[in-house]
Amino acid sequence: MNTATYAVRDSATMLRRNLRHMVRYPSQTLMLIGLPLLFLLLFVYVLGATMGAGLPGAPAGNDAYLTFLTPGVLVMAVASVSISTAVSVATDMTGGIIDRFRTMPIAKVSVLTGHVLGAMVQTALALATVFGVAFLLGLETDASVAQWPALIGLLALLSSAMTWFTVALGLASPNPETASNWPMIFLMLPFVGSGFVPVETMPAGLRWFAAYQPFTPVIDALRGLLAGSPDGADVLLAVGWCGLIGLVGYLWSRRLYRTRAAG
Repeated sequence: MNTATYAVRDSATMLRRNLRHMVRYPSQTLMLIGLPLLFLLLFVYVLGATMGAGLPGAPAGNDAYLTFLTPGVLVMAVASVSISTAVSVATDMTGGIIDRFRTMPIAKVSVLTGHVLGAMVQTALALATVFGVAFLLGLETDASVAQWPALIGLLALLSSAMTWFTVALGLASPNPETASNWPMIFLMLPFVGSGFVPVETMPAGLRWFAAYQPFTPVIDALRGLLAGSPDGADVLLAVGWCGLIGLVGYLWSRRLYRTRAAG
């Protein structure tokens, strides 16, 4: 077998390792999925009527706010899983398993690839659960057959980008506790973006930050795709931000892993 074949085989082995961890510790997966669901239910049933009444051009009520809210909760689901990824990577780097891997004839890239692929499987479960609950609550969408693949593709791109970036944060962390704290900012960004309220309703300084932070165009693009009327500029900005975050995360992860694994 050539080098690429060995890398694919070893990555598949590392993926199985991470999936077994998910099965062995189901409470962690349930917690990661439960957090965005908690926000979905809280905002729809406790604040939905009030928040929905404040949406420009939309009828008041929970249904209008559910449609507005769901894209932000989807982004929160991706961010929630990314925290677990950072902790898992930091645990590997500080727990001695990397020293064991260094003595084995495995492709170096497979360790990080296994974490990324495992996180994306976990993210897919979280997103499917959020979508399922949102539809049970009454989510309506006008997305066409062609727009659904674009929506799923954007979520997959966001998941990959966030995972690589939090892998880098896990590698840069001295311990798992620190790794669990750094990515928390990603859970907060939808709150200071277009995830829960229109950007136009925010005070001037916060409105500027909300308009130009990375998650706002992603949320707006998802909202447009769900509504069946995506804004091309939002989609391009979302793809651009995801590509930039993913590239920075990948290059940073590769450099950190080579340095720490060699040490």
